[in-house]
Amino acid sequence: MRTYQIYLIEDEVAEYYYGRERMFFDLFAEYTFVTGSLKQIIRKQIEYITKPMPVLHIHYLLGQALSRKKDVLIEDNYYRYGENDLYNGVELFIDDYTLRLNAWGNYDIEAAFLEVLRKFDGRLLAIDLENERFGWLKPIKERKYV
Repeated sequence: MRTYQIYLIEDEVAEYYYGRERMFFDLFAEYTFVTGSLKQIIRKQIEYITKPMPVLHIHYLLGQALSRKKDVLIEDNYYRYGENDLYNGVELFIDDYTLRLNAWGNYDIEAAFLEVLRKFDGRLLAIDLENERFGWLKPIKERKYV
C-alpha cells in the first residue's frame, strides 16, 4: 500500500523551495522519527510553512468529480473509490491540516483523486515517507525572463 500525506504549503515558501522538494521531505521524515523538544521545534516549523486545508472547497471539488462514478463511498471526511475491489482501490481522509491518501494496486487508481486535487489552486505537496516519494500535485510554472 502507498500512503501519501498531502500538505498545503504557503505560497511564498513553495515558490522559494521549488526544485528543492527534498528539503520538505527531510523535514517531514525527521518529524516522524524524532522525540522530545526537537519534535516540538519541527512541529512549529511545519506549522509555519503549511496552511489549513480549505475542507469545504475540497469536498466540493471531490463531490463534483466523483458524483458520476460508481463504487465510491463518501462519509464525512472520508472518500473511498474501488469499494468492491480488493486489488485496486484508493481512500482519502481529509483533516484540517493534511490529506491522507492510501492507494493499493495500480497507480492509475490513485489518479481518480490526484487529478481532482490537481485542479485546486494551492500548492499541494504529496509525501510518501515509506517509499521516499514526494512532489507537487500541480508543479509551479517557472517564469522565464528575457
